[in-house]
Amino acid sequence: PPSRFEDNDYRVAAAALLIHITAIDGEVTNDERHVVHDTLKRQFDLDEAATAELIAAATDAEGEAVDLYRFASLLNRSLDDKGRGRIVEMMWKIVYADGRVSEFEDNVVWRAADLLGVAARDRIGLRQRVSGNRSGTDGNT
Repeated sequence: PPSRFEDNDYRVAAAALLIHITAIDGEVTNDERHVVHDTLKRQFDLDEAATAELIAAATDAEGEAVDLYRFASLLNRSLDDKGRGRIVEMMWKIVYADGRVSEFEDNVVWRAADLLGVAARDRIGLRQRVSGNRSGTDGNT
């Protein structure tokens, strides 16, 4: 059957960013897989089959991508500021899923947020909200 997710579907681009960040530190944990699945299912109001299909489409798209620009460009055309902020927040959820934040993960979120036009102040605020850290610190500031 045809896929319900076309290449130009912003949900594939968002999911591909999440897939990318799970593997950037060299290890994809079950916790990260679970958080990706639950986040996508809830954020896009999908059933189990659609969530699995979205993850498969995003995994394929991420494997073919040479950089983050392709995904960010589609998300910029498809979402408003609030929607792009939600993508960054979803990325932070994946980063914190395994309880560790690598410099690679932090860098990818920083670059993606920059490409998505999410201000550093907002990126830091989203990180703090996800991490529960209210200290106001961020490794890149």
